[in-house]
Amino acid sequence: MPELRDPGHLPNLRPDGEARKPDWLPRQRRGTSPQMVGRFPNYDVLEAAADWDPATREVVEARLRPGGELRFFAAAEATTAAALSDRILAQDEEPRVPVVELIDRKLAEGRLDGYQYDDMPEDREAWHLVLAALDGTATRLHGKDSLAGCPVADQEGIVKAFADGSLEGPEWEGLNVSHAWSVCSRMVLEAFYSHPWAWNEIGFGGPAYPTGYMRLGPVGILEPHERAGATAEDPARATSEPAE
Repeated sequence: MPELRDPGHLPNLRPDGEARKPDWLPRQRRGTSPQMVGRFPNYDVLEAAADWDPATREVVEARLRPGGELRFFAAAEATTAAALSDRILAQDEEPRVPVVELIDRKLAEGRLDGYQYDDMPEDREAWHLVLAALDGTATRLHGKDSLAGCPVADQEGIVKAFADGSLEGPEWEGLNVSHAWSVCSRMVLEAFYSHPWAWNEIGFGGPAYPTGYMRLGPVGILEPHERAGATAEDPARATSEPAE
């Protein structure tokens, strides 16, 4: 049994500050999860799809088929965006949530968040500028044509500096690096956690509409469509308390 109670898998509690590779988690047995691992190996949220109303089901199932030609990102931009999102999410193997395709759809359709930083361009322009700046950084620091062309370790270094707001260089002039990170990482995480495969990974019950949620009591009481995790304890509590 994986040591799900051991908080050492959390990056902030590891000496090197690095995320533990996900192969220590149980293998997914029902449905699909990112990289086919997760804490809820016997759970597939799509088994409840028949209970959703048609509009909800159509919205969720469309996220499973975001293929087709990209409408917002150019091909080279999409490759850089994929490297960025893979480093943020530690999606190192297939199956991957199609984050870039979901972001492309959102930006192409102009479904923006309705607000922006006053020192940043509109989000669509910000994405173009950030991806070009990341490729420029890869060229300046590592002699590669793009972020995706760098070894993974170098990609991680660039993305970590991006997250820390410490990237500097002519390619970043005119951009608030910290705010640029917020714009891009927010959209990457939103795309990832909007997808049913990510719901399987974390045991999220999905929209549950129109049936609603019935079990509003203590942690551990499951909805009829939910499945138990690989261990029974509350993971938030288990990883914050010393192991016995």
